[in-house]
Amino acid sequence: MASTKDSEPNREQQLAARRAAEQDVLLREVDEAVRKEEMLRAARRYGWAAAGGVVLLIAGLGGWLLWDRHSEGQLEERSEKLVGAYDALQIGDVATSETELKALAADGGSAAAASAKLALAATALGQNRPADALKFYGEVAGDADAPQPYRDLALIRQVAAQFEDMPPQQIVDRLKPLAVKGNPWFGSAGELVAMAYLKQGREELAGPLLAEIAKDETVPDTLRSRTRQLAGLLGYDAVVDAAQTLDQVRQEAGAVAAPGPAR
Repeated sequence: MASTKDSEPNREQQLAARRAAEQDVLLREVDEAVRKEEMLRAARRYGWAAAGGVVLLIAGLGGWLLWDRHSEGQLEERSEKLVGAYDALQIGDVATSETELKALAADGGSAAAASAKLALAATALGQNRPADALKFYGEVAGDADAPQPYRDLALIRQVAAQFEDMPPQQIVDRLKPLAVKGNPWFGSAGELVAMAYLKQGREELAGPLLAEIAKDETVPDTLRSRTRQLAGLLGYDAVVDAAQTLDQVRQEAGAVAAPGPAR
């Protein structure tokens, strides 16, 4: 068996190689499909609450490379910090991650700062600090200098974090502009709006919206599956292709029932 001393350089080399690979991918692959796949992968591995910061860093860095127009040196420095914060969060070093993120968040107005604040908010939620999370979400959502996609995401997560304490109509008013087909946040915003309709007893509005989300192939499969079930319970058909839906259900059932690795 290799000694700890011998394994350390390999570990460092692996981390360096992974960081280089991640940066290369993020520089080249910033389309929405890639970001959705990374989101689902992180959520499956770490859980939605813990993965929030990781997900936002992945998506945020990719988006920031398109939005920011700084010099090459500044971009490289900030991307290193974001990737470093991502690495720290991935291995559970929240303190180091928060230190890096707070430094980036202080930049103000840039997509890097917005990404950092969104990740800080997600981390705060994971540590049961909702007040801190809402503060960060509110700052991004209200920042006129931040890129609009980040502001929209911050608004959605802000509403989700205080959903139970908000009047249903206020939820509808704030998110309805995003809950339209074709909007990048249609699935997430639409589900929250539909839940608000249900709190109001307006099933005739919730059902069709849930069905529309379930039929939208641009929405993540987990969200489509959830909204399809809810729409069905309300009596609305949300199945486009019955065979495809059955196959998806079987795959999900198989993933749940699959035994763990032999010991």
